[in-house]
Amino acid sequence: MDIRQEALGILDEILSLNGRAFEFTEETPLLGAIPELDSMAVVALITTMEERFGFIIEDDEIDGSTFASVGSFIDFLRTKLEG
Repeated sequence: MDIRQEALGILDEILSLNGRAFEFTEETPLLGAIPELDSMAVVALITTMEERFGFIIEDDEIDGSTFASVGSFIDFLRTKLEG
């Protein structure tokens, strides 16, 4: 599984970016920079990751830094999948 592609696919799908997410680099800022990433979208991202990959995300595992950039989002997903 290509975790980067999976992460970009989830961002693209949930934020309705119509393929734009696949142009993002790991340095691309998310929270505060992508208008589509609001509090409801964060909840949808968390729910989608849990459903798609079969893990549970506890409240204390996640904070704003998780969604600071594409890289931090990918790192979080990688940690959950490998952990």
